[in-house]
Amino acid sequence: MTDPQRRLGHVVLRVRSLAVSVPFYTQVLGLREVARLDGPERDIVGGELAFLSFGGNHHDLALLESPQTKAADPQCAGLVHAAFCIGNHIEALRAFHAHLQRLGVALHHARDHEVSQSLYLRDPDGLMVEVYVDGDPALWAARPEAVATVRPLRVDWLG
Repeated sequence: MTDPQRRLGHVVLRVRSLAVSVPFYTQVLGLREVARLDGPERDIVGGELAFLSFGGNHHDLALLESPQTKAADPQCAGLVHAAFCIGNHIEALRAFHAHLQRLGVALHHARDHEVSQSLYLRDPDGLMVEVYVDGDPALWAARPEAVATVRPLRVDWLG
């Protein structure tokens, strides 16, 4: 049984530097910094926290600064990637691809998942970030197994 009140509320990522990571998530992905926990409370959570939002939620992402940590290691257990939906039409993905090119942000790979089309890039700490547009919801409603589709997405036609 599904409950429409249940959803993923936010994600907290451990980063080495807020000074580097906050600009990445605000300038590249379009989040807005809404708050910062940098007083004595930071000892409770283990470091300074920046809270970021797309505007429809109090925060969608929090970044916990931990300067001593190593870069993300794809060989370790943990988060594989964080995915950010930017719309439901390929034109939004085309515009985001152009935005990445203007900023000089390298594209890691692109995928057609049938239910969505995605661009993947790495954040300053090496974490994989997926930026995607949703396809027609009727697609996965009729064929839930379509979510397991992974095909290359040609980006030459995005530019």
